[in-house]
Amino acid sequence: MDVATRRFDVDAHTARLREQGYTVIEDFLDADTVAAVRDGLAPYLGRHHGRNDFEGFRTERVYTLVARGRVFEELTEEPRLMALLSRFLQPGFLLTASQAICIYPGETAQDLHVDDGFYRVPRPRPAISYTVIVAVDAFTAQNGGTEIVPGSHLWGDNGAPDRPNDRAEVERRLTPMEIPSGAAVVFAGTLLHRGGANRSDAPRLAFTNQYCEPWARTQENFYLGVPREQVAAMSPRLKQLLGYEVWPPFMGQVTASHPAKALEPGWIPPVVAQRPAG
Repeated sequence: MDVATRRFDVDAHTARLREQGYTVIEDFLDADTVAAVRDGLAPYLGRHHGRNDFEGFRTERVYTLVARGRVFEELTEEPRLMALLSRFLQPGFLLTASQAICIYPGETAQDLHVDDGFYRVPRPRPAISYTVIVAVDAFTAQNGGTEIVPGSHLWGDNGAPDRPNDRAEVERRLTPMEIPSGAAVVFAGTLLHRGGANRSDAPRLAFTNQYCEPWARTQENFYLGVPREQVAAMSPRLKQLLGYEVWPPFMGQVTASHPAKALEPGWIPPVVAQRPAG
């Protein structure tokens, strides 16, 4: 266990997450890891911008980041993060999304949104997913840093008595995350937030992983997105995060077998192996 892990106060971060809906891990990445992340992303950036206003017409995204290099594998299962998320999500929780986000100068602010709103369960409710956003470039109020509405993770649905109905009032409560390079903000999937407008003269680079309950459908289909031979070389915890595990009693089974068997050399799907001859 390294020094950062030993001194990590999971109880304090848990309390902040419960009360405010977010917490910041200031020393999530050291300088060497930030450099490794930059190097790992370099071959994939500069290719295309978003396809719609939500993705951002002046924002670039690299999806399925977990499969883009060893550094991203390691950060997806980072010990402090796993310890914190285990306070909120059930054992066997999954990775649901993994991407890098680079917001270029001139990008406008995103619409306010929550990250687990596609789970159509009435609010107020516990979050079904949690989001981690890691600042590769420092976040400022000018360069498109994430903006959050503290406490909004506890609000009900639109029209609920505890939720402001005036959009201007909600936006007045927005708090920009001004955090240094290497810091991470962790927040509940029920927290209102948005990517800010980049009014600076430089891009703002970050990456994000999202994690969900083991029974929830994931945003990214990692079974198709990550080649099986690549998954086979990953750590046991990362395989589990990608869904190669059974959630008791039998969610995720493959024709009554453990999904990890699909990673064995020469594996043939049972529906093929058991197909009648002729």
